[in-house]
Amino acid sequence: MNGKNNTLYYCTLFDSNYLSRGLAMYESLAAVCNHFHLYVFAFDDKCLQVLKSMQLANMTVISLKEFEDPELLKVKPTRNRAEYCWTCSSSTILYCIQQFQLDHCTYIDADLYFYNDPQVLMDEMGDRSVMITEHRYTPMYDKSKLSGKYCVQYVTFRNTEEGMTALQWWRNACLDWCYDRHEEGKFGDQKYLDDWTTRFKGVWVMEHLGGGLALWNIQQYQVFEENGKLMCREITTGKEFAPIFYHFHYLKYFNDGTIELGRRIITPDVKELFYKPYIKALEVAKKEINTADNSFDPHGSRMRPGGLKAILVTAWRKLKNVYHIYSLQELGL
Repeated sequence: MNGKNNTLYYCTLFDSNYLSRGLAMYESLAAVCNHFHLYVFAFDDKCLQVLKSMQLANMTVISLKEFEDPELLKVKPTRNRAEYCWTCSSSTILYCIQQFQLDHCTYIDADLYFYNDPQVLMDEMGDRSVMITEHRYTPMYDKSKLSGKYCVQYVTFRNTEEGMTALQWWRNACLDWCYDRHEEGKFGDQKYLDDWTTRFKGVWVMEHLGGGLALWNIQQYQVFEENGKLMCREITTGKEFAPIFYHFHYLKYFNDGTIELGRRIITPDVKELFYKPYIKALEVAKKEINTADNSFDPHGSRMRPGGLKAILVTAWRKLKNVYHIYSLQELGL
């Protein structure tokens, strides 16, 4: 397989706790794009076995045994689970480009959901070697100084000298330091991107507002349907655009059957047009997964916080209109 046929090549990583999200993401991409291939790095055996049993047409599943090299295995004991996933993101791209002789590869987070063909993002990138995505924080939620100006949610590298120079530098930096803390201007794998437009040649910052919608910036847009199509309008400029993907980063399942959408302002339209359909897609994915293996929860449900602190936090969030914990019944699903 090579990258000289207009196919869009993507890679992602997740374990069985994120399996419903990863499958929903794949299904959303398949619904809007007929020229893609997704490489999934399965981070535990359950995830590997279920995905391999599904034999999805545009997916190649890669095990940790195939992927992990001596450099990754050396640092693995020094990182927690999240930190090790962050450490690996750059290495997954490098692995795909080298192993499958691709002319490009885009890393995407497993909790993205696609609404329109991402080919427009590649067209915008043109012949540049690297494309990165800004957080575009709503000012009240701006965490760029701590978490970085750019988000490792959709990062493209071409197999060029410029692209591979940047990718190899990023991999080496993550092997050296990649932790869930802020230290000397670093944070995880993400703050490393802050100076890439000046550090490397051929770096493009995505301009399409439909690429990178998320809970930390959706307050800047009106969301509506027009002729049956989902659309967005930038409030300050009135500019209308079609969403390409939304990043459902904060969404959590609890083992009491409730779901937290996030802790930011979510308008009724955003809840209705983005969150409810996404949760419905996750439930469909769960049923598909359970057909193959019903011995685990592919939503990765966790214990809901309790005690006095949780009661006080809930009261504060309701006061600030940022309490978004619902049952499926409350969401009408």
